[in-house]
Amino acid sequence: MIVLLIAFLLAIFVLPNVWAKWVLARHARGRDDYPGTGAELADHLLRRLGIEGVKVEMTEQGDHYDPEARRVRLSREHYEGRSLTAVTVAAHEVGHAIQHHEGYAPLIARSRMVGVAQRAEKIGALLMMAAPFLFILTRLPGGLAMVIAMAVISFGTAALVHLVTLPVEFDASFNRALPLLREYVPPYDMPGARHVLTACAFTYVAASLASVLNLGRWLVILRR
Repeated sequence: MIVLLIAFLLAIFVLPNVWAKWVLARHARGRDDYPGTGAELADHLLRRLGIEGVKVEMTEQGDHYDPEARRVRLSREHYEGRSLTAVTVAAHEVGHAIQHHEGYAPLIARSRMVGVAQRAEKIGALLMMAAPFLFILTRLPGGLAMVIAMAVISFGTAALVHLVTLPVEFDASFNRALPLLREYVPPYDMPGARHVLTACAFTYVAASLASVLNLGRWLVILRR
């Protein structure tokens, strides 16, 4: 029974991330019939839509749109790549630029909450590094409650932000990027593009579940 429970929990927490990576890799093969790279498509879309002041950059920090710097940042394989994954991920990040350009309220709220989540995750990292001291603290009156509260605030906040992010991601994928991709991607590639757009959003599902897993692990450890 315990083995089945562990297998079930691992499936819940691991499969979304594994599936997202598998989908992105499946459609990452170079395509000679595509006229441009992910970066070239992103730059073209920004100019076509009249979104001024937004630049496309290569990054080592993962694909994302930075609303403060007004940058669409793509990993090397998507910046230089000429594949279905590359152009679809690029269109997805341009989708966020469109949201920002139009003043899409959930994106603005998400941007503010991300800063809170980053600080909360730093608190979580400090909790892990201070584990020996915390085990001593939990034996003091009220110490256990304080440590549990800190863990809930740190990992719980991160999980909440990742979940709140999902509507923003799905909007960028299916309300912004998908209509644009229909004009540039062959019809027979559109099912694959939909899968890639879904995978882009599911990376946040995986991140949220990881935060929940960290919170649950701390609660189990502290109750011993």
